[in-house]
Amino acid sequence: MRIGLLTEGGYPYVSGDARLWCDRLVRGLGQHEFDIYALSRSERQEDEGWIQLPPQVSRVRTAPLWMAEDDGVVYGRRARRRFAEAYGELAAAMCEGAEAATAGAGVSGPAGGADGSPAGGADGSGGGADAEADRFGSALYELAELARDEGGLIGALRSEGAVRALERACRAPGALRAARAARVPDLLTVAAHVERALRPLSLDWYEGDGLDSVDLCHATAGGTAALPGLLARHFSGVPLLVTEYGVQLRAHYLASAAVGDVPAVRALLAAFHGRLTSEVYRAAAVITPGNTHARRWQERCGADRAKLRTVYPGMEASRFAEVGEGQETAGYADPETLVWVGRIEPAKDLISLLHSFAEIRKEEPKTRLRIVGAPADGPEGATYLAHCKALAAQLFPDEATGVHAVGDNPVSFEEIGGPEVPSLPEAYASGALIVLSSVVEGFPISLVEAMFCGRATVSTDVGAVVEVIGGTGLVVPPRNPRALAEACVALLRDPERRERLGAAARARALELFTVEQNITAFHGIYLDIVSHSPLRRVVVDETGEPLPFGVPAEAHVPGRWTEARLMPTGRPRWAADAPVRATVPVPAGESAS
Repeated sequence: MRIGLLTEGGYPYVSGDARLWCDRLVRGLGQHEFDIYALSRSERQEDEGWIQLPPQVSRVRTAPLWMAEDDGVVYGRRARRRFAEAYGELAAAMCEGAEAATAGAGVSGPAGGADGSPAGGADGSGGGADAEADRFGSALYELAELARDEGGLIGALRSEGAVRALERACRAPGALRAARAARVPDLLTVAAHVERALRPLSLDWYEGDGLDSVDLCHATAGGTAALPGLLARHFSGVPLLVTEYGVQLRAHYLASAAVGDVPAVRALLAAFHGRLTSEVYRAAAVITPGNTHARRWQERCGADRAKLRTVYPGMEASRFAEVGEGQETAGYADPETLVWVGRIEPAKDLISLLHSFAEIRKEEPKTRLRIVGAPADGPEGATYLAHCKALAAQLFPDEATGVHAVGDNPVSFEEIGGPEVPSLPEAYASGALIVLSSVVEGFPISLVEAMFCGRATVSTDVGAVVEVIGGTGLVVPPRNPRALAEACVALLRDPERRERLGAAARARALELFTVEQNITAFHGIYLDIVSHSPLRRVVVDETGEPLPFGVPAEAHVPGRWTEARLMPTGRPRWAADAPVRATVPVPAGESAS
């Protein structure tokens, strides 16, 4: 089959989100043809180029989200009226849903957990939630049709008319308090954000052997990344699969809370992203969260539970095989060394880890801590790393075994590729115990890598940690240095228990988190979706002749072929006439099948 893979800020670029798992998926499904439709996030990302693509990638089409020149389209009177009505409806749906959506945005307040876990109201549930969702979706598709008919939407979304429509919606009777408080600068900020998010509506991806010719759209994230899939479904009936290993709506809530936007801006943007997410979930044939934590978020944001199928990320186990299959005594693991691996940033809470290590040293004075990782991009990451190093120097002054020995700090900060840690597997192999101290976590990749290496772990109970560990490691509450210390000391003093937990962890990781299980799951989902979608085109060979068995037999039947529902006329559903869209013209009098 032909898959339209939709990405934002990742594959096929060298850097970005979802790059590794997308590449593994495409390479693992060599029997299918992939068209890549990628939205880039920055000029730097585009300058870095693409990774080497496998032969099953037939085409790549890209568009920048970080910039968009004015399309130069001048609307006539009728088009301006269409835009004003559609954008006004979109804004009204945002303003009337702002307060409910903002309830989920307060992730660190009463409406949400400290780690961004879902709380009541994140889906804007209430008496008029469904009506507002339909209103938002209808307005979104009307804007898309206007962009298709007129040749673009960017200029209109940047116009004074868009800001005025947003202002009218905020001042209208029934608009909620957060929306009514918006000032003109706030409205300009919101309008600019909405324009950026809706740039995919102006792309020429949807007709003329574009997304209209694929069998299935697979969006690698929700939100803006899935917008092309929404339009392909709206214009051409292409089924949509949405995969979220990190829920985009949750990421937006966390980011807006951290930045501290003006309350009115935060409320309106939360409403916009909430409505867009609900429409993506409504339109998707199948939604694949990467873990139960993400699944709970999706359910709270309006996803139909019947559409959800958990598919764990696939990770390369072979690179850790030498460490995982060897005995601890055969390597160079230090039984008194703790190892932390990850990106150094505030969410990882290394401050609590250092205080916890101070408690561990009181019980086990010879213990050492290796912190392996690079700081997060930007000045914030470098500042946090400097703060952690200063705290480590304060808590653990350089120690010496004698008057003639050189002092040594028991905490070391290292990066992969250095002389002490040349590779990631060697980082995990260097210690007897792997520690994770995060206060916010999605899918804990470092824990899975440690499990592949057969190492026992001590982790904080955030995100999908408990689901991943599954009883093969110790879990403690976040921001609790004493509990973390006690768990580490217990395993440091019991090498047999460490070995048992490590062996169980490796067996669990090999069963659930390998590339092979991920590819097998998506292959089955692809076939299931296509087999329940009506035939829209004729598959032909190199000579232009129809290809026998080019599509599953069930694809000739619209709807779910396993159902036995009857139409009002008494005929079964499959007897209804279904439009057929062919890649090549079908001669009159000949069947499309």
